[in-house]
Amino acid sequence: MPSALPDGDPAPADGSLPASALAELGDGPVSLYLHVPFCATRCGYCDFNTYTAAELGSAPGSSRQAFLDAARAEVALAARVLGERPIATVFVGGGTPTLLDAAELVGLLDAVRQHFPLPDDAEVTTECNPESVDAGYLDALVAGGFNRISFGMQSAAPQVLRVLERSHTPGRVADVVGWARASGFGSVSLDLIYGTPGESLADWRASLETALGNDPDHISAYALIIEDGTRLAAQIRRGQVPAPDDDDQADKYLLADELLGASGMAWYELSNWSRPGHECRHNLAYWRGAPWWGIGPGAHSHVGGVRWWNVKHPRRYSAALQEGQSPAAAREVLPAEDRRVERVLLESRLVEGLDLEVLTASERARVPELVARGLVVETDEPAGLRSSRSGPLSAAEAGQRLRLTLRGRLLADAVVRDLLD
Repeated sequence: MPSALPDGDPAPADGSLPASALAELGDGPVSLYLHVPFCATRCGYCDFNTYTAAELGSAPGSSRQAFLDAARAEVALAARVLGERPIATVFVGGGTPTLLDAAELVGLLDAVRQHFPLPDDAEVTTECNPESVDAGYLDALVAGGFNRISFGMQSAAPQVLRVLERSHTPGRVADVVGWARASGFGSVSLDLIYGTPGESLADWRASLETALGNDPDHISAYALIIEDGTRLAAQIRRGQVPAPDDDDQADKYLLADELLGASGMAWYELSNWSRPGHECRHNLAYWRGAPWWGIGPGAHSHVGGVRWWNVKHPRRYSAALQEGQSPAAAREVLPAEDRRVERVLLESRLVEGLDLEVLTASERARVPELVARGLVVETDEPAGLRSSRSGPLSAAEAGQRLRLTLRGRLLADAVVRDLLD
């Protein structure tokens, strides 16, 4: 089952933002996330806001066309609220975005172009299930303006794919990566999951080696998290499969960092490695606290310290926009201290590290102990990510920074807990 939305304050029906949020935004760019809520089947580990055809039924507002109409209406709403400003990145996620026809995905991007300037160098990404596309489909996406694609590989081990209830066969990934290259995608990424019940270290090594054998530009490797309400959580509770083991996942993270680093990829965020210049700029916008607007059922947004989230069900989402209203379920205006803490949580995940000026005096006093424990280093050298910016970091941007060591990356959550007041 999809996870529940958080509580919050009532959101304005017209989608308006406080003047302070718009003032902070200034004339700068924003990122757009478009959530496609459809899946052919629900994987046993997934609690994302997605729906199969059987779950949606045939009630008004549940169709693919109703979603497309509503998403285009929300793009128009975002333009009315934000005004004309460039789009830095577009990311289409889900769900399985490529259950839509290629023309429908391109049509969503055309709606963005209709309401916002979309520079030639904007990063435009879609997620993709390897079984849902062919070479012609990928050709159409590139012709329509997509330049980055992320394939959900997850594993090369058939028994792991069965536990995860993934539908593709391992060999399919080589086909789709080859087609994506031939189509002209500028960046090709593969998503992997480690720590699945029954996955051995040899299985994980084989998955990494298979992924690298396809010569991607970027790899995301995520530890499996067991979410309440999923089928996999129920199987673990009944003792049908073992729960993930923290030590096992740590060993697999270390192996990933070793093999990916040896291949020429560098980590730039805890779960992400890339070749130079192929970092995911959209996700970096999240981690750096940049503004984004989320389009679609259950999508979240953040602009100028205001966070809001849409109603989850596609029928309610479509109904709100048909009535000319914002689909937001609720919102919150973040106090300055909450924003500071969030900045620590997010920026500490990055190879560029956290600016020490963000910390309070008492927090800075804890840094030497963390250094002594081998969890962090202090540096004024902003490692990596230069290629994902318009230019090098200025001296003011670099400052004195706190960066996680490899051991610190394994214990990142604990490091932040020990650091914060």
